[in-house]
Formats: sequence, C-alpha cells, structure tokens
Amino acid sequence: MSATPPKDKCATERKDKDGYADASPDGPSTSRWDNNGREYLAKVNRDDHMKNCPAPALIPLTADEDKLLDTIDDFSAAGVTAGGIAAQWGYYMLSPSWRSTISNAGLGAGPANFDKRKVAKVAILMTDGQFNTAFAGARGAPKSENGGQMSRGNAESICDNMKRDGIEIFTIGFDLNDPDMTSTERDQAKSVLRDCSSTDTSSLKHYYEAATGTELQQAFDDIVENIERITVAK
Repeated sequence: MSATPPKDKCATERKDKDGYADASPDGPSTSRWDNNGREYLAKVNRDDHMKNCPAPALIPLTADEDKLLDTIDDFSAAGVTAGGIAAQWGYYMLSPSWRSTISNAGLGAGPANFDKRKVAKVAILMTDGQFNTAFAGARGAPKSENGGQMSRGNAESICDNMKRDGIEIFTIGFDLNDPDMTSTERDQAKSVLRDCSSTDTSSLKHYYEAATGTELQQAFDDIVENIERITVAK
C-alpha cells in the first residue's frame, strides 16, 4: 500500500529516515522508507510533537502584495523559533523540485529552473530569536542532542544546499542583543545566521543585525538594493 498524506494535507517539514532535515533533490511525493521498513512520503506531514496543523498556509512566490500583507497580518507570535523548518520551506519554494506540487495545488506555475544566466534566486532569513526548537524527533541522534542543536544544524545544512544551488542568502537578526537572552543564546543565534548567509563581496553585504524598527527597515532597504545589483549582473 502506498503512503498517503493526512486528510488535512498538513505539512511541517521533510525528514530523512533518521529524523534530520532532508535536502534531497526529489519531489515531495516521492516514497521513502524509515528504519523500520515503513513507507512514508518525502514531505513529512504530521510530526509526533504536533497534534494540530498550523493555521497559516504557506504562500508560494507571488507578486500579489495585498495577499502577502494580509497573510502576515494574520500571523500571531507564540512559542519558540523553529528556524530549521523556515530554512527548509524557503529552499523548497525556490527549488523546481516542488514545481508540480505548487502547480497541482493551483498556486501558480512554481519555481523556475536553476539557471544563473537567466534567473536570480534569493532567500532572506530573518529572526528575533534563536533557532531553538525542531519538530523533528532526534531519531538516530545522540541522546545529548536537543531541539536547538538539531534546528540550528538543520538550518545550516539546508543553507549549504541552497548556496550550492546558486541561491543568494541574506540574513537579518532582529534585537538579538535582547537582555532576556543569555550570552550563549545570543552567540548561537548570530552564529547560525552568519553561517547561513552567503559570503560577502566587496559590494554585497549578506548578514545584518537590527535593534529597532528603523534599523530593520534599513536592512531590508539595503537588501533590496543588493538584489537589484545581483539582477543587473545576470
């Protein structure tokens, strides 16, 4: 019997058979087999840590500004920061491996092929906290591994794959010097964002920190200008 997703079509992340972030180039409906020989789909839908599907639906690439702003307005901040999952979905929305899934769902044509001569693919990762939780259970991982370590490791692994494919990554840490965070937590948050960002050049900066709304807006303005430079250079 083929594996089938839950009826609510909930999807949180992709995991390999050991529970780590999966960056394989195949599509989300590919069959996989876990360590017990059970079949599952590449898109992992229901994690054992999550009873309910998140209410916000993912919005694929679009030029519909109103749709994006309305979606953001409906978000509510709660819980912890599953940054590894955010990095995964950023990759999948830029990867042509997911084109058929997006098209079949009636959400547009999906991502274009990777072609550095014709297409500039850019990801922006922004957070106001640590990458401090991972829904994926640490299957096959040492007992000392915790959710934060797994989330950070997953994010960095996904970022490596994105950069390998030619995706330019900009990162922004907002208010990462919050006194409510320990010095270790601040260092961990900054480290993963630095590691995820693309390498700076003489004309392009990729890692930003901002402590106020004004600084955050300036960071995004700078990134927009950098993206325009990348586009012109194609």
